[in-house]
Amino acid sequence: MNPAWCSAVEAGLRLTVQITPNAKKTEVIGVLDGALKLRLQAQPIEGKANEALIKFLAKALGQPRSAVRISHGLTSKTKRIEIAGTSLTPADAARLLLP
Repeated sequence: MNPAWCSAVEAGLRLTVQITPNAKKTEVIGVLDGALKLRLQAQPIEGKANEALIKFLAKALGQPRSAVRISHGLTSKTKRIEIAGTSLTPADAARLLLP
């Protein structure tokens, strides 16, 4: 089963996420309109929310922080995340990230 928000690519995984910054705590809410919806405790200034997103995903997926990058949507609430060099499948990502 491949979730719509996560796909395998040649270099690893690609995730589509939608974030809500300035939340009380960082957490996954669920899936909405083909994107993994997340609340981030960080503020959306000076890249703080982007950095918090990368750290959260790296930790949740058990990947090094250096393997996770935002490939599209640096200033948007909807972002595309690339996770390089991972053996995780989309099903693994869904199991690790979804509540």
